[in-house]
Amino acid sequence: MAYSSILDWISFSDIMSNPWYPFAGDYNLPFDISYKLWEIIGGGLAWLINLILPGNPVSTWLISDGVCVGGGLIIFMIVIFLVVFIGTLLSLWEERKVLGRVMDRRGTMIGMKGFLQCVADGVKTFMKENTIPKKVDMMTYMWTVSLVVGVSVLIACMIPLSDRWFVVNYDTGLLIIMAFFALAPFFILVSGWAQNNKYSLIGGMRAAELMISYEVPMLIMIGTASLLAGTLNIGDIVAAQRDIWYIIPMFIGFITFLFCATAEAERVPFDIAEAEAELVEGWQTEYAGMKWGLIMLADYFRGYVSCAMVTILFLGGWNIPFVSDSVNNFLPEIVFLLKTWFVFFLMIMIRGALARVRTDQIVNIGWKVFMPLSVINFVIVLLLKVGGIY
Repeated sequence: MAYSSILDWISFSDIMSNPWYPFAGDYNLPFDISYKLWEIIGGGLAWLINLILPGNPVSTWLISDGVCVGGGLIIFMIVIFLVVFIGTLLSLWEERKVLGRVMDRRGTMIGMKGFLQCVADGVKTFMKENTIPKKVDMMTYMWTVSLVVGVSVLIACMIPLSDRWFVVNYDTGLLIIMAFFALAPFFILVSGWAQNNKYSLIGGMRAAELMISYEVPMLIMIGTASLLAGTLNIGDIVAAQRDIWYIIPMFIGFITFLFCATAEAERVPFDIAEAEAELVEGWQTEYAGMKWGLIMLADYFRGYVSCAMVTILFLGGWNIPFVSDSVNNFLPEIVFLLKTWFVFFLMIMIRGALARVRTDQIVNIGWKVFMPLSVINFVIVLLLKVGGIY
């Protein structure tokens, strides 16, 4: 058989015309990138195998429609995770630099304006000794931390960055994300019990208490935004804010949701589940080495989700008002991430300005302040809808 060029095995075809295309006619940018990467990888492998074994069926199979979609989906998951992971590391870097300025210092300065400190911390944590206490409930001890980290990564990846950058375009997207978001405190409670440590148990109980106090106001405000937009689909809620962001009619809801999201992410001043000054390290006390590092990373994943939800519900998502569609369609993912990092900046300033609240105070604030404010916000939106303004 005559020699064939590698270019004969690599063809950048239209992904929308592939019969195995998994996104039901909606264009997906990260899958398009991943699909083309697999065409390069799979085509290169097919050419190499054909070079060694001319006319073999494996080469043809590697560049078939179904295999290209399958390989593209594997790379697609990696691409989605890497973008979210790097964005989360940038949030961590942002917090260190901003808190440094708040405290009248420069913050981390290790490489690339201090960003390599995140990499150094990861390497250091990976090299720590992995110690496990003798009397823990081993299965629960290991599974709960895996579920906390896994669920946090899952919901972070489920957040769409634009109408072309998503994992699944579902009509009940907000409810699904909040359902997964609410699972973490349950896992934390069980994990605190499994460690056979009184400080961990108290931290787990505080996490459950926190969830009960702040989950209800958040759900009311999510329902309010959905009422205003007439849908639970994230893309449609963002599209409904094309001309005016919901922060204007729902300013009370924005302030309330921002504080509730800060509490749900267990960030200062609502980090009573950890409270290292009171409970050693709270529910994380008996986790060492990379397990502890992954837990801390999961906290920042949930912080990213909280900021992204604020951006979607109140700041127009990836849209910029009063500009043309061509401007809005140019790198909307960057616009979304910049808004998300701005919301995270607000959370950092809250951390720098306020001290940790007591357990009784956090319950009172949730039920006696944020709950009435969420209802007031709902009434305002209901009047706007009945009055025909929206």
